[in-house]
Amino acid sequence: MLNGLAQERGYSLTLKKNNIQSDLVQNSRVTWEGCSVLLDINDGDRLVFARLTAGSNLKIGNKNYSLRPLIGCPFGSSFQTGNGTEGHCLSRVIPSTEGNNDQEKGGCQIVDECRDNRAIVDNNEAQTLTSEDIDQMRRQGAKGDEIIEALIANSATFEKKTAFSQEKYRIKKQKKYAPRVLLRRPSTRSICEAYFKKYPNRIGFLRVDALSLLLSLANVTANSDILLVDMVGGLLTGAVAERLGGTGYICNTYLGSTPHPMDIVRIFNFENEICKRYFVFLVSS
Repeated sequence: MLNGLAQERGYSLTLKKNNIQSDLVQNSRVTWEGCSVLLDINDGDRLVFARLTAGSNLKIGNKNYSLRPLIGCPFGSSFQTGNGTEGHCLSRVIPSTEGNNDQEKGGCQIVDECRDNRAIVDNNEAQTLTSEDIDQMRRQGAKGDEIIEALIANSATFEKKTAFSQEKYRIKKQKKYAPRVLLRRPSTRSICEAYFKKYPNRIGFLRVDALSLLLSLANVTANSDILLVDMVGGLLTGAVAERLGGTGYICNTYLGSTPHPMDIVRIFNFENEICKRYFVFLVSS
């Protein structure tokens, strides 16, 4: 039976000192100082959870980049590594719209029919730009895009490649010399996919399709009172709270002397109204 131990723990949704989110209503589409974000580096090559503060950093390769430029930016923004006045930094990338994309694509298809890669020999002699030249360009403040264009200009076989091979070459160099960071909002889907890719054992190898099926079969809807046992680090609790959307109540139970960890719940950036509807009970025989 349930004991009347509705005491909120430090790991629960209750706002403590380590929860920097203010009592003000935050815009869910824009980041703020203290919020948790999911950083997608090079289109899924690496996924990192981070808390945005003035002193937080992101390590890419052997360099550290400050996350301060990400504060106040909309979720979905893209950033590129570069060199600034204060050293290595992340600068926001604004996508450009070109009106002649269709014409350019059609022209590339016509030219591409006359080219193939059969005569190209990979003997590491096609590139005349050495690593010392690239280091010199970096010391002079060259951006990643400028290094990529220099590599293309000094490649003896780039113009002989097909359009697909050229784009593949460009993406490969872009990931190495100009990594991009996509700012994603933590949600049930993104958190589950990221943990399943990085630490699947921490969430019991629970896939996002199995989690969505679990919520549907449990009939988790608005204004529902949910009783659950979360043994997957708080992912199930956060998913239920996100679906309730500030309505109903969540009762998380556990058996034994120590409750299960709920670290993943903090990543959801829940507001105070949702946090007040969460309780923890001890189940005793």
